[in-house]
Amino acid sequence: MQQIKTKVLIIGAGTGGYVAGIRCGQLGLDTVLVDGSDGLGGTCLNVGCIPSKAIIHAASKFETVSKAAGDGTLGITASEPAIDLSKTVAWKDGIVRKLNGGVAALLKKAKVKVIKGWATFQDAKTCRVESADGPITISAEHVILATGSEPVELPFLPFGGDVISSTEALSLDAVPGKLVVVGGGYIGLELGIAYRKLGAQVAIVEMAERILPLYDKALTDPVAKWLTDHGVELHLGARAGGFGDGKLSITTKDGEPLQLDADKVLVTVGRRPRTQGWGLENMGVAMAGPFVKVDDRCATSMKNVWAVGDLTGEPMLAHKGSAQGEVVAEIIAGHDRRFDPVTIAAVCFTEPEIVSAGLGPLDVSGRDDVITAVFPLAAIGRALAIEAGEDGGFVRVLASKTDHRILGVQAVGQHVAELSNSFAQMLEMGAVLEDVAGVIHVHPTLGEAFHEASLRALGHAIHI
Repeated sequence: MQQIKTKVLIIGAGTGGYVAGIRCGQLGLDTVLVDGSDGLGGTCLNVGCIPSKAIIHAASKFETVSKAAGDGTLGITASEPAIDLSKTVAWKDGIVRKLNGGVAALLKKAKVKVIKGWATFQDAKTCRVESADGPITISAEHVILATGSEPVELPFLPFGGDVISSTEALSLDAVPGKLVVVGGGYIGLELGIAYRKLGAQVAIVEMAERILPLYDKALTDPVAKWLTDHGVELHLGARAGGFGDGKLSITTKDGEPLQLDADKVLVTVGRRPRTQGWGLENMGVAMAGPFVKVDDRCATSMKNVWAVGDLTGEPMLAHKGSAQGEVVAEIIAGHDRRFDPVTIAAVCFTEPEIVSAGLGPLDVSGRDDVITAVFPLAAIGRALAIEAGEDGGFVRVLASKTDHRILGVQAVGQHVAELSNSFAQMLEMGAVLEDVAGVIHVHPTLGEAFHEASLRALGHAIHI
């Protein structure tokens, strides 16, 4: 059996693991990265963030051409469009392969040894990897756990056949005639909206009383309006049951049984950390519920064992894992680092998009020391010029009444995802309203809405 000793062993090549590997290599640390699941880039690159956004982009293009058919739109007319989803998926797969190759090249440049295979730990610092070249035993001074997460499966709707997870939804060879989405969170809505744009009849079944229940109603109302306007069935406060003979059984919020016709049932009721099947129980690390417990250095309870990404808890976002991976690499190299962000902004790539950074109205409910100001995208020239001003979109700023420190920023509207970094940057830098108000924002851009919302919080918005 081949045996390897290394300074750093990383398990998982997702956004947390591969970024940790690159940074370790840059810092001159002997590093081995073991990848046994989705491929370099992990869930995000292979079956999550990137491919889903590619399908969403293609769906939006298809919708644009569809609008031009018949009477046309904006003076543009076109023939009725058709889609060959297998070709769309092939295009998406090409993007994934290109990015896979990019990650591989970056790891090679950083002199990180990548081993393909499934790792199983015998103790906290030693694992056995079943690789194509035979078993390998690896022992390390430091171990970084970056095993990511996996879709939650419902016991009465097991994945298989026409019951699919988000992974399978990104690789269908044809648009389903009728798609039922179980779960009204961001994953289900992103994919459900994309398939509605592609021509599928879509129904959404959500246990909560409204979609995207983790966001406040003002943010989700424009999304709910889009769904209603585009003929998406919403079954809120409802529970899904079994699936058979092309029908999904549900119980409505009134307790009535109902059968929904479905060619495919997409189950998106959440994700859970991938803690099974690789010997976590042999490592002696403390847990925090289903997650691995870490401190502000991403250190576990076992010395020199670290954890990053979805394995460590909410928010389960790729950019959080990447940031944690950098922090851990630098700590191992002797730097004084902590993972203590002011905010980790989140984006829903729905129609329209939603961004949230920092505190929202639900977090400050009942407080009288907070200023809240909203500026509608309907008053922004750029929004109107790109058909992004008529869907109820807005930017909202929350700030302290006493010192005007910005506490949170949210937005809903087309293309607002691109504002998320500006929101996070201002919060991370401890900006006050006057800081945003004092920046000359470029005209015409959607970012002007952030400027105007801050001016409105100060009592003197210009364009409203």
